[in-house]
Amino acid sequence: MHRFSSSNLFHKRNSIMSIFIALSLLPPLHLFLYVAATEDYLLPYSPTDQILLNCGASSNLTSPDGRSWDGDSQSKFAASNPPEASSVFAASTQGPSGDQVPYMTARIFHSKFTYTFPVLPGPKFVRLYFYRASYSNLDISTSYFSLSANNYKLLDNFSASLTVSATIPPVDSFTKEFIITVWDKQKLELTFAPSPASFAFINGIEIVSMPDSFYARGNDNSLTYVGTAPFSLYNTTALETIYRLNVGGQDISSTRDTGMYRTWHQDLEYLIGQSGNTPYLPGVKIKYTTKTPAYSAPVMVYSTMRSMGPEPRLNMNYNLTWIFPVDAGFLYLLRLHFCETRMEFKNENQQVFLIFINNQTAAYDADVIHMSGGNGIPVYKDYIVLVPQGSQSKQDLWLELHPNMELKPTYADAILNGLEIFKLNTTDGNLAGFNPEPTVAPPPAEQHPERRTGKRSSIIMVIGIVGGSIGTVFACSLILYFFAFKQKRVKDPSKSEEKSSWTIISQTSKSTTTISSSLPTNLCRRFTFFEINEATDNFDDQNIIGSGGFGTVYKGYIEYGAVAIKRLDSSSKQGTREFQTEIEMLSNLRHLHLVSLIGYCDDHDEMILVYDYMSRGTLREHLYKTKNSPLPWKQRLEICIGAAKGLHYLHSGAKHTIIHRDVKSTNILLDENWVAKVSDFGLSRLGPTSTSQTHVSTVVRGSIGYVDPEYYRRQHLTEKSDVYSFGVVLFEVLCARPPVIPSSPKEQASLAEWARRCYQRGTLDQIVDKGEVAPVSLNKFAEIANSCLHGQGIERPKMGDVVWGLEFALQLQQTAEKNANSVMVLICKIKSH
Repeated sequence: MHRFSSSNLFHKRNSIMSIFIALSLLPPLHLFLYVAATEDYLLPYSPTDQILLNCGASSNLTSPDGRSWDGDSQSKFAASNPPEASSVFAASTQGPSGDQVPYMTARIFHSKFTYTFPVLPGPKFVRLYFYRASYSNLDISTSYFSLSANNYKLLDNFSASLTVSATIPPVDSFTKEFIITVWDKQKLELTFAPSPASFAFINGIEIVSMPDSFYARGNDNSLTYVGTAPFSLYNTTALETIYRLNVGGQDISSTRDTGMYRTWHQDLEYLIGQSGNTPYLPGVKIKYTTKTPAYSAPVMVYSTMRSMGPEPRLNMNYNLTWIFPVDAGFLYLLRLHFCETRMEFKNENQQVFLIFINNQTAAYDADVIHMSGGNGIPVYKDYIVLVPQGSQSKQDLWLELHPNMELKPTYADAILNGLEIFKLNTTDGNLAGFNPEPTVAPPPAEQHPERRTGKRSSIIMVIGIVGGSIGTVFACSLILYFFAFKQKRVKDPSKSEEKSSWTIISQTSKSTTTISSSLPTNLCRRFTFFEINEATDNFDDQNIIGSGGFGTVYKGYIEYGAVAIKRLDSSSKQGTREFQTEIEMLSNLRHLHLVSLIGYCDDHDEMILVYDYMSRGTLREHLYKTKNSPLPWKQRLEICIGAAKGLHYLHSGAKHTIIHRDVKSTNILLDENWVAKVSDFGLSRLGPTSTSQTHVSTVVRGSIGYVDPEYYRRQHLTEKSDVYSFGVVLFEVLCARPPVIPSSPKEQASLAEWARRCYQRGTLDQIVDKGEVAPVSLNKFAEIANSCLHGQGIERPKMGDVVWGLEFALQLQQTAEKNANSVMVLICKIKSH
């Protein structure tokens, strides 16, 4: 029998007492649980599912980042497939951009092949790793395939080779990331399906879980659908990650993320112009919250930012702008990450800015301190935007920030710390876009003797700024260069045409040169007269679609399809200047709401310009003296918004302000989708080129009824002169009558004067065109138009403000139409013009 000594008993009693006292001092268990729960937001995410599959490998290998990848040979994830459905190959070489794991082995699929992953319910990151390399005797450029994940189509006739070739600079390996939700009693199935007579392949597959309701929150979080009603994003939606950027900072590898292994890249490739950035400061304390947990984004994202800089006067003249090529025809989710870490920013209304997405106002009063709750506290905001279908499969998605000084903040600045952009599946579950166009290297210079050049020209990619940046000019030059060469027919040197003798000033040199050297074909295509003659059927009169003092416009056909060909009067000195100006201006400008210049011809002293063909003609053709049906009010608003965005880009989107100087309804063209595009830049001038200048002194040019009276009196040209002309266009749209009717009573002869007088008297409804319009929308529209016609330019709004006001008028109209109890008024015009 074991016996206790008294001393042992004493020590045991003391120990028990000590434990009892210690336990009595502890808080209750429920308090422990509460503290643990409330501090979860301070911890990185711990994945419940994490699968790394090294496709084609027979054993487990470790990647350079220290993670272990399982080989998929004899894998349980592929057990349902017949052996002949796939084969395994090793890459013949290892490129500089491809790691050993998972890129050096691949599984090649000869027929449909499915990986089945038993994972827990919830949203998952699905990452696919591709490496364009030689695999035995297989030509990877002939690989085309589709990929589906459960009910979603992720890829369709996808070419990894074309995808790699389209990257600048080209890379050998890349990753595509998707977000798929797996439901209860459901497995995640990835099915590869080769296109006919082709094969599919994959190098690696990664599946990582994420917190529930991280990106898709359903009714719990109503998102801003830019330009329309609130939007709810449910987890039934599949997403593809298009961009994830550490704005103002360095690349962040997947292992330095917050547990979800996301990779963050620098933003410099997409930034337009040079904007100041705050470097990473190790001493900065990021205070995560329950609304923005620690797994939202790494500390390095919230510790770095890009700001506009310390000069308020400069900041007011440009936008902090990024441009992102994306697939057209999809909705996109933009998550903007903010965190103010500069110590001088502690209070609300110190910094307030506008957020523009694709030239639409997403937020009017973004105040980081107000949104987050204080300095060093991160916050993110989500926005949904539609990138509509266009003539190209790729469209540019613009993001711009600009100080809103109307709310009288202390500083004129705007910031952004991080950005994520996701593509949303369509209603039929599709996420697949088109393959990029194959790039074709330009032929060597000696194959084109018709071009008279001294030294071999280098290709310059000129990058521009939308909605207000003062950086460099927009960059589609390189793309047009390759596209033009791809389409251009090779001509016999003996058919080389003689150059015209007139000269043009190069934008990159002060010397006077021939057009061949000052406007190389990397800006726009140079057509021969033979090509133009062929496109217009020898300038057949039946192809004429317009004429005027500038010359004649023909509809023609070239490799691109239908084009508009403007043949200017070659004997006119003024025409020569306008020809030069139009080429200089339009060859460097690309915007959805500007007519694109395809090329020009100067053979035989001709002055011919080739543009995109606008099938619906001019805006004026749909307003009065026409057999066309009257435009609905909503459509008129959308056209005005588009034209205003085009002018806004001219005023604040290039290196220097461009003043159109001939804004009128006949210079606003409409494409087949009723998208408005500003045209005819022959009278355009560069605006003030320094902050000390307020105007450009020049002789008065323009069209009767549209010319700014202040410009006419003082010969001082500013962008506000365009604003005045656009105000006339707005009333032209509203009233459906010409800007000048000499035969009318004196007070009604000038539309600008008459409309302003009616607005001030409150009788505007008596002169507007017939149609259904909500009174609140009419009043807002009239208010904007009237403000544009103010006698003093300084009192007129900027074109960006006009865009915002018109968008607001459209929202008022849409809201009224959706409200069954709203009163729509039928306004009838008194006279027929």
